[in-house]
Amino acid sequence: MKRRILVRPAGGRDLDEQAEYLAAHRDVETAVRFYRAAEETFRLLASQPDMGRVTEYRSSFLTGMRMFPVKTFSNHLVFYRALENGIEIVRVLHGARDIESLFGE
Repeated sequence: MKRRILVRPAGGRDLDEQAEYLAAHRDVETAVRFYRAAEETFRLLASQPDMGRVTEYRSSFLTGMRMFPVKTFSNHLVFYRALENGIEIVRVLHGARDIESLFGE
């Protein structure tokens, strides 16, 4: 059975921003590899949604949220929730950022 991968608007913007940054500060090939690695990570998480670590932040919005690094881009974290038939990608953020402040309350 094919698993559903729902990418929320903020998650899509995050992917594009990270890819743009990588293209500008490294090269276009790295940005393309990032997109492919993110897609592969999403498929893996959809098939095994419990793989990610449950987040432990104060924000109530983050309750039940899981995070998992993007394959081969371990500083980039996928924040997602399990769905009945897949996953919901909420954000894709660089780990050096103030994660909790980006989610708000």
